[in-house]
Amino acid sequence: MKTIVISAVNLNKGGTLTILRNCLAYLSVLAQQHGYRVVAIVYKRELADFPNIEYFETQWAKKRWINRLWFEYVSLKKISRTIENIDLWLSLHDTTPNVVAKRQAVYCHNPFPFYKWSWQECCRAPRIVLFALFSKWIYRIGIYKNSYVIVQQQWLKDEFKRMFGLAKSKIILALPNKLDPVTCNTVIPTAVDRPYTFIYAAAPDSHKNFEVICRAAALLEKKYGKPNFRVYLTVLGNENAYASWLFKQWGSLQSLAFIGFQSRQLLYAYYAQSDCLIFPSKVETWGLPITEFASFDKPMLLANSLYAYETAAGADKTAFFDPAKPEQLALQMEQLIAGDDGFLLTIPAREFEEPMTHDWKELFEKLLNDAKN
Repeated sequence: MKTIVISAVNLNKGGTLTILRNCLAYLSVLAQQHGYRVVAIVYKRELADFPNIEYFETQWAKKRWINRLWFEYVSLKKISRTIENIDLWLSLHDTTPNVVAKRQAVYCHNPFPFYKWSWQECCRAPRIVLFALFSKWIYRIGIYKNSYVIVQQQWLKDEFKRMFGLAKSKIILALPNKLDPVTCNTVIPTAVDRPYTFIYAAAPDSHKNFEVICRAAALLEKKYGKPNFRVYLTVLGNENAYASWLFKQWGSLQSLAFIGFQSRQLLYAYYAQSDCLIFPSKVETWGLPITEFASFDKPMLLANSLYAYETAAGADKTAFFDPAKPEQLALQMEQLIAGDDGFLLTIPAREFEEPMTHDWKELFEKLLNDAKN
């Protein structure tokens, strides 16, 4: 029996957990239909539990970085020797483990090697800064052992070619699956005389750059007094030091609504009742809320970054701003509030470089066909 091993002990929340779930959902069917043995090495089985898959759980590897490194480069080699006939070992979380397998591949969804951090983040988010400093070296360890490196965007592929000297034929561009439509049965209470409403959906991490929205809102409140707009932010203010700083600095602004984390159903209800998405994140491997909100055909104000141009390709009613300049964002917000959308543009479609896949079926066909050769 041929064997596929998926290692993903670092994936336990957010978009990366969705990647793990979608991957294992496909492999569950593949195992049943084609007789593969699938072994998943995960944080907790309950986070991504599917039939026809053998699970190995560990929370120890995620407690500290030293644990993670030991697990990747020492423990996993021992584990790999206990699993017979491994045709493919796919690491879903950036690192290339030291294992015994016929073929290896790594899925890289961490953009931090290319993140330009600020000195203020050394105090508010030191882990982000350290991650940005050391992640390029973590990527480099063992990267040339892989038959393929998998990324989600063309700009990341270009950076991997430049930074690591990888051939373009060895980097698979795995475009995200089309999103399933979400029916919005939930209604968010709004005032009778509803103001123009913006939304930013993201986790409260410093690279998400919530502060540029807060500063822009403060500029508009200072200019007009009582605000004639509303901004929904998916932060409460008590999640971490960065969130606490945001709430302490701007929690008193009348225009800001700190609504905290939202389920996908509730988030789509907020999307449906908002007039515009703001997405100022400094770095992303995709930027899922852009894809989600684009289906509503409403204005989007996005960070002037490579990832945003790529994710928004083909979208209408879009504009970009410097994520370090709140006054630029404030001007665009002011124009939309006043009913002026003449500055919004249609973003041209993007051409991508082969090899390229559009779903897990195509991706594993490529990985497994290579393993047969």
